[in-house]
This record gives sequence, structure tokens and C-alpha cells, in this order.
Amino acid sequence: MTDAAELRQRTAGLLAAHPPATTDRLDFLKARFDAGLAWVHYPEGLGGLGAPRSLQAVVDAELEAAGAPDNDPRRIGIGLGMAAPTILQYGTEEQKRRFLRPLWTGEEVWCQLFSEPGAGSDLAALGTRAVREGEDWVVDGQKVWTSSAHVARWAILIARTDPDVPKHRGITYFVCDMTDPGVEVRPLRQITGEAEFNEVFLTGVRIPDAHRLGEVGDGWRVAQTTLNNERVAIGGMRLPREGGMIGPAARTWRERPELRTHDLHQRLLKLWVEAEVSRLTAERLRQQLVAGQPGPEGAGMKLAFARLNQEISGLEVELLGEEGLLYDDWTMRRPEHVDFTGREAGYRYLRSKGNSIEGGTTEVLLNIVAERVLGLPTEPRTDKDVAWKDLAR
Repeated sequence: MTDAAELRQRTAGLLAAHPPATTDRLDFLKARFDAGLAWVHYPEGLGGLGAPRSLQAVVDAELEAAGAPDNDPRRIGIGLGMAAPTILQYGTEEQKRRFLRPLWTGEEVWCQLFSEPGAGSDLAALGTRAVREGEDWVVDGQKVWTSSAHVARWAILIARTDPDVPKHRGITYFVCDMTDPGVEVRPLRQITGEAEFNEVFLTGVRIPDAHRLGEVGDGWRVAQTTLNNERVAIGGMRLPREGGMIGPAARTWRERPELRTHDLHQRLLKLWVEAEVSRLTAERLRQQLVAGQPGPEGAGMKLAFARLNQEISGLEVELLGEEGLLYDDWTMRRPEHVDFTGREAGYRYLRSKGNSIEGGTTEVLLNIVAERVLGLPTEPRTDKDVAWKDLAR
């Protein structure tokens, strides 16, 4: 059994063999992965040691103290938080060894081809088709709200492979090469002026069957692993006290006493407490992950994340008065990573509007919490046993 002392010894060995000050960043990250110190709870040979997940903090603290480079997790968050755990659970040994190392080191960026303009919040109603031709699948369709598609090499993709069965049972999960012919990425400009999201058009894209994750027709079950991890990645991220959206608002309050009013003070105190409760709850959720895979509780954390971001950013704009209406730059940009708290108050206010859509809409997540966490009766369904091709659209 790997313990904290052994991990510290292994980390010291890594640092001695590859001093951060004189080792190329990518070379150091590759060496860290090969030493099993990337994510210690993963199996040996796949960046881990089969150790308890909770011991990752021991490694991270030692490396941070030594000034070692990280893998820029904001840039590769989709790969780390969504693609990797899905590949680990459903991928073949060949797939795990091909994809996990360059995913973790950041050599290959990932995106997520799930949402579609014709399906809305009902992901299982997706219409992108994948038709088997020999050892390949030919994919045609359109995806939307795809973060990082403009910089991604790979995508996790779900497509309909059987229209003759109910919608949840006719979906298959694939890994799609974003550089293949037939993949077209178009920027989707947001209210912030940026285009971190994209539309992706798939026209005759050939995906080898060797890039299928899970069984044919079992894509919905595979996708649940992705979605549960996504909600934890968004709503359960590790933050220090006053991390996230509450930090800039509290800093403005302390530095600008002339802006204060009694009403704003009371509202800020309430949101500060709620942000701290959410932060501690997220920490507890991460500790629960030590015992297994994330469950529907992550939906509750993602709900809290979206609501708090929107309320806090709105309060900050109100606190700043006329200054809060200013906006620094509407230039069309295509950032490489999402920054929920970056730039000034106006940006934070506008960007937070997307928090209740991305990673599962608030309405869908409320249903998940009601049915899978609280055990309330499910909503009546008229499409449960109807073939997808016969559904009204």
C-alpha cells in the first residue's frame, strides 16, 4: 500500500532526476507521468500508482514547494475532468495508453461534442448520425457550445447509431480526431465578445471502430460517467477561502469604502457565507470521490456554482455603480481556456450568464437532484418506449 511517506520519497526522486529549474517543462511533465505522480489513484503505467486519491495532495504540495511546472489545468480541463475518467473506465488498454499520457501533459487538448442545436437540454434526443461502414463509422451532424474546439486535437463524441430504438438506447460513444477531413469548427461569439465556444459541423467524418468507447448502443451509460465528472469538475473545483467569484467582490468592498451601503453590506455578507458553505461542501464531495465514482450529488454543486456566480457578479456590478457599466474590450478573441473570474466586473457579470447552461442546464440539474438525490417521483414521460425516429421534432 502506497503511503504519504513513500510518495514524498518518490517525488524527491523525481525532483532530483529532473530539477525543475533546468528541465524542459514538457520533459518534466512526461517524467512525472511516467513516475506515477500525475494522478496517483490511476493504475500503474497510466500516470498513477493505484494509491488513494486523497494522497494526490501530498504530491502536489511537494512539487509546488519545489517550483515544479504544472500541466496548465485550465487549458486542458475538459481532457482532465471529463475525457480521462471516461477513457479510464471504458477504454481498452490500447486506448488508455494512447490517449492518457499526452492528455495529461497537455500535448493534446480535448473538447466535448455532446450538445446539439436540435436537442436543446434533452441530450438524449441528439440527431448526429454514425453509420457503420466496414471498420469505420461515418458521422454526419452538428454540435454546438463546444469549448476549446478551435485548439483541440481530440473530442469525445456521442452519436446516434440506431434510430429504431428509444433515444437513450441508440447512442454510441466515440473519440473523434478534430484534424480529420469533414470536421469544420466555426467560432460562436458570446455576449462577452469572445468566442471560447464553437459550432462544429461533421460531414462524412470517418471514425475507426477502434476509437469507440464502450459497446455499440451503450453510449448513454458511458456519457453519464463524463457528465457526472463534468459537474464535479465545474462545481467542485478546489478553491481557497475567497476563491472564485466572491474574491473580487470582497476585494472591491475592502478597497472602495466610498461605495458601501448598508443594503449592499448585508447582501455581500450573505453571499460570502454561501460561497464559503459551497466551497466546504465541494471539499467534502471531493473526499467522497475517494470511495468511488462521482454520483448525482455533483449536480447540486454545479447548481450552486452557477447561482452564486450570477448573484455575486451582479452585486459587484451594482456596487461599482457607473463604473460597473464600463467594459474594457469587445474585441473578438478565441481564448485557449475558460476564465470565469478574469478581467473586470463587467466581464464577470456577462460571462457568468453561461454558467447556468454549460455543464448541464439548471432545469435539467434540478430534475437530477430531485429524482436521484432526493428520491422524488420522476416526471411523466411519453417518449420512454418510443423509437427515436418516431419522436416529434
